[in-house]
Amino acid sequence: MNTELSDNAFEIAFGNCEVPPSQFNHEAHLRLAWIQIKKYGLETAIGNVCTQLSRYVEHLGAVDKYNTTLTVASVKMVSHFMGKSSSENFPGFMLEFPQLKTCFKELIGAHYAMDIFNSEQAKKKYLEPDLLPFD
Repeated sequence: MNTELSDNAFEIAFGNCEVPPSQFNHEAHLRLAWIQIKKYGLETAIGNVCTQLSRYVEHLGAVDKYNTTLTVASVKMVSHFMGKSSSENFPGFMLEFPQLKTCFKELIGAHYAMDIFNSEQAKKKYLEPDLLPFD
């Protein structure tokens, strides 16, 4: 887990597209969502993460990697687990809920029957879950 940057420094670095792609892995996506939710609440966090992630992949020339549905679903999932968490920091949160890292596709699969990872429609706009709502 890359925690050499404080949450605030990580948020700023990511917002400025200064996080190297080699360091922006799945866990870093989760951390970004966690920071945003903690600071701004769920709805603002969704907008912030979508905007920042879209800008980041554009900066990298990897626009085809951005997936709106997956991004929104991920933020909602992190929020769900934050509601059950007693941790005050991201490393503690990940220790409480390692399934966010180790079983992420299965967690998404509980909400979507369709393959949102490869759907062109899911990449372009948020698709509501067709199995289990997040709320």
